[in-house]
Amino acid sequence: MAQHKSAAKRARQSVKKNAINTARKSKVRTGEKTLLKAIKDKDAKAVKTLLSAYTSQMMKAAQKGVFPKANATRKIGRLSAAVHKAFGSK
Repeated sequence: MAQHKSAAKRARQSVKKNAINTARKSKVRTGEKTLLKAIKDKDAKAVKTLLSAYTSQMMKAAQKGVFPKANATRKIGRLSAAVHKAFGSK
């Protein structure tokens, strides 16, 4: 248990931040799975919107420190390449 007021506040903030980061990470991972499923199912319309949404979510999460920025750009690049390979440069 925290011995000082500031330590107790820091503990409360840590719990809140952990919940927020977990939710962000979950949302990004779910977006990645739905995008991969759409690529596999050859759903061109859905892929375009899903890739845009995934890129936005992932970069926002990276900006907030949930994922390292290098990991975010690498994953976005690989998924973009997979989309372009599957559907051409549409």
